[in-house]
Amino acid sequence: MLELKSISYAVREGDSELGILKDISLTIDDHKLVVFTGPNGGGKTTLAKIIMGLVKPTSGQILWNGQDITDLGITERARLGISYGFQQPPRFKGLTVRDLLTLASGDGKLSKDKCCQYLTKVGLCANDYLDREVDVSLSGGEVKRIEIATILARGSQLMIFDEPEAGIDLWSFARLTETFEQIHATGSATMIIISHQERIISLADEVIVVGDGTIRHRGSAADILPQILADTLGTCPVLTKGGDAQ
Repeated sequence: MLELKSISYAVREGDSELGILKDISLTIDDHKLVVFTGPNGGGKTTLAKIIMGLVKPTSGQILWNGQDITDLGITERARLGISYGFQQPPRFKGLTVRDLLTLASGDGKLSKDKCCQYLTKVGLCANDYLDREVDVSLSGGEVKRIEIATILARGSQLMIFDEPEAGIDLWSFARLTETFEQIHATGSATMIIISHQERIISLADEVIVVGDGTIRHRGSAADILPQILADTLGTCPVLTKGGDAQ
């Protein structure tokens, strides 16, 4: 179980302090699929990075399975079973796709069949990609799918995906949503997905709307999605009506 207690994050801007996140508290139960959504700049990615340890909160506490991980680094959190997929994944010149999958899995003898399983789930053919370097020769969408495949290979207990649909074609997007559904159905991991996509939001056990650094609303996809889809004039009713943030 993931618990965030009174998480705040602020940055210095000249002589003043700019609040990015403001006293956020929430609990995410094991094996749930939770989607963070809301306007750009609202704090979704910062909140996800704080969970992974990429950003240190100004104040507050983070508990993972009852353990206080607030002051732990990225590597320590990864060893505890937390993984993160970036909006813009890094490239690794000199490392092949097979190398990355092997490192992620922790299995030095990872078979081609296993590699194929992970890559197929994100819409890639092992024969075409295993021996390719993860460098500038790959498109942004290809690198994104490879990164997601490494998260699947790692088999983490908590998987965080920051806009996994970015830069991916429609066919691969359909494969990804199927993969998320399969992971969720097996109950093998808790997933946090940052997304604006209706198809992904509809998969969620709970949707958390983050705006202006706070939780503006939370509830089931059935409750929140229609309100988001009704936003045809540029003002989201979920954000403007001051919904229940508990």
